[in-house]
Amino acid sequence: MAKARRRTKTQNKTTSKVLAGIVRRTLATYVDQRGIDHIDSRNLPSKDIIFECLDKLFNILFPGFVGRDPLRRSRLDHVVGTLFDEVFEHLAQQVQKSFCYECDKADCPTDLCLARAEQATIKVLRAIPRIRRQLKGDVAAAFAGDPAAKSFDEIVLSYPCIEAIATYRLAHELYKAQVPLIPRIMSERAHSRTGIDIHPGATIGKNFFIDHGTGVVIGETTRIGNNVRIYQGVTLGAQSLPKETLNRVRASGKQRHPTIEDNVTIYPDATILGGQTRVGKNAVVGGNVWLVKSVKPGTTVMAPVSVTMLRPFKSRKTASARSKTSPSTTHRPAKRKKRS
Repeated sequence: MAKARRRTKTQNKTTSKVLAGIVRRTLATYVDQRGIDHIDSRNLPSKDIIFECLDKLFNILFPGFVGRDPLRRSRLDHVVGTLFDEVFEHLAQQVQKSFCYECDKADCPTDLCLARAEQATIKVLRAIPRIRRQLKGDVAAAFAGDPAAKSFDEIVLSYPCIEAIATYRLAHELYKAQVPLIPRIMSERAHSRTGIDIHPGATIGKNFFIDHGTGVVIGETTRIGNNVRIYQGVTLGAQSLPKETLNRVRASGKQRHPTIEDNVTIYPDATILGGQTRVGKNAVVGGNVWLVKSVKPGTTVMAPVSVTMLRPFKSRKTASARSKTSPSTTHRPAKRKKRS
């Protein structure tokens, strides 16, 4: 027992020394605070609180669809009013932290951040009735565009595009109010949950439908009109630019992503790139198309047809029959040696 205790103490001392060395080496990486460090600075917005606010906003946008308890019309006024109060209080605090973060970077006074945060939060909440009307059109577009849809309820409860689009429409209001950090935090939660990546800076019209949705990417300066339908794997992106040109374009605010006009359909895995690229009204972009030039209204764009090779099917019975008749694989019993 005594030997075992001494051995344990020795092991503990060795482990403590090893851990102390790891701590020292890790602390040495904290010297540069401009990378992935945020030390001796203001408190950043809380992702957990932002997500809680987002969930409460979804309760307002889709009453009765979110939450465990049934919602009665007799209590609607109280429930919705309470949700608005809670969202305003907590979201305004997080927006204030975001504004203060920007003020620290720009070395400007932070005493106006609270007032700016409250104004920005009020703008978002004031947009809720309009956002609800837009989302009703988005759900109707999904029902009209997907023969597999059985009801509006099914779409709201299960379709990933509704969560992604609803999150985008909320985050877009914060983006327009020039709130840093929070719009991307919201949109990236939707991205991680749905596989649909919509930048909050994009401009998207009415009756928007993303069928299936996995792998869809919509960039910051994308402009999408009304009644547009896109399928899984579609990319509305920017072309790769040299670093010097990229910094100049970013500073100028120039459009880097395509414009999709009204009534356009874009089929799976199509890639449309560039701020100068415009897809005209009523156009159809086929699957796997790579597009960096504008398309006139009413045009159908198709990718080159690839050649598909077909080989005849060989059943197992045929293969086994050949193996039985093949002389090279026929089993022959070994000859016994004669005894001397």
